[in-house]
Amino acid sequence: MRVFFRLIIFITGLLFANSLLAQENKPVPITTIPVQPQTNKVAAKDTIISNKKGVTQIDITDVLEEVFKIKHKATVDSVTSKPTISIIPALGYSLVSRLGIVLSGNMAFRTGPKSRISTIVASTAYTQNRQYTLPVQTSIWSKDNVYNYIGEYRFYKYPQSTFGLGSNSNIKNEDPMDYSYFQFNETVLRHITGNLYAGLGYVFDDHWNVSEKGNPNGTLSDYAAYGKLAHSIASGFTLTGSYDSRDNGLNPSKGGYGFVQFRTNFRFMGSTSNWQSLIIDLRKYYRFPEGSDNVIALWSYDWLVLSGKPAYVDLPGNQWDPSSATGRGYIQGRFRGAQMVYLEGEYRYKITSDGLIGGVFFINLESFSAGPGTRLQGIQPGFGPGLRIKLNTISRTNVTLDYGFGRQGSNGMFIDVGEAF
Repeated sequence: MRVFFRLIIFITGLLFANSLLAQENKPVPITTIPVQPQTNKVAAKDTIISNKKGVTQIDITDVLEEVFKIKHKATVDSVTSKPTISIIPALGYSLVSRLGIVLSGNMAFRTGPKSRISTIVASTAYTQNRQYTLPVQTSIWSKDNVYNYIGEYRFYKYPQSTFGLGSNSNIKNEDPMDYSYFQFNETVLRHITGNLYAGLGYVFDDHWNVSEKGNPNGTLSDYAAYGKLAHSIASGFTLTGSYDSRDNGLNPSKGGYGFVQFRTNFRFMGSTSNWQSLIIDLRKYYRFPEGSDNVIALWSYDWLVLSGKPAYVDLPGNQWDPSSATGRGYIQGRFRGAQMVYLEGEYRYKITSDGLIGGVFFINLESFSAGPGTRLQGIQPGFGPGLRIKLNTISRTNVTLDYGFGRQGSNGMFIDVGEAF
């Protein structure tokens, strides 16, 4: 009966979330289809089946099995070489997309008994605004952890508005744009010492059929003033350093992460112009109170154009980081500019001792410059609460439902699979 009550709460929460006007096109999950490996148990530091008080942890699959009297199949208590897969068909509504349907999921596995957890995260969506997205992110570890292969691949047919350059831009200056976008980004990191890795990569960004409608008041848009390009390519090499002591990449509870990437684009490699950029991504996780399962998560994300002039659509923007997570509280692309400085803190806590339901509260600060060579403008805050529903105890994957608030009346629901950072 207790589990049935939890299921009612879960379904009611999703129906309520689905009725809200969201500001970001991450639809509301409706159901899950987890696939569990049937192999021998493997001890691992990232295994959490019981909490520190000995309470068995459960996920949505366990709830459904008990409610509908489905015969429980024995599963392992850790990620093994057989993939652990979580899949969510979804339906939702947002201000960016209107009605949208999506299929999202992730896969976690090990390439060897002592290897770190490898992950593949992907989704595909089609919306009422005729937006089609297909992003895929991969992090594959070799069996001896000597190499880490990191990939990011995207295909977007993506009508989306821009609001001008800099963090002082006004939400009333909405300029509807449309374009198609393809990205190929692959990096190979090699172990240096301890948790430190470094390596090289190649990145290719192609935007075509880029168009705008212009500012609603008829004034010159920042996109037009910056320089219209119906087609632009950015192609070049990356030099990357990475430090990762997290216990789990999908849902860390301790440790830290550091990522620094220098990117240089060249005309002789097909780029529209020569330009260089730098990304600095730093994260830290603390259990608080000490000894509990609750976590304080801290994040700094700086994205800086060092030289040259990228195409407008290649400039840093909120929620254009690899996880589309920066700037909860604002619509994707609300802020754009040559320099982006971002800070966020989040407190993650359990609501039920079995880990099925949890909560968060987050606050973030971001500042952008306008075009290259200009200074950072005002700081824009975002904050809000969130709900966590355990999708898979083995990989520790959560369905995340956050409601963010920002300035100038910006607010909305943000839905995803896995934590923001």
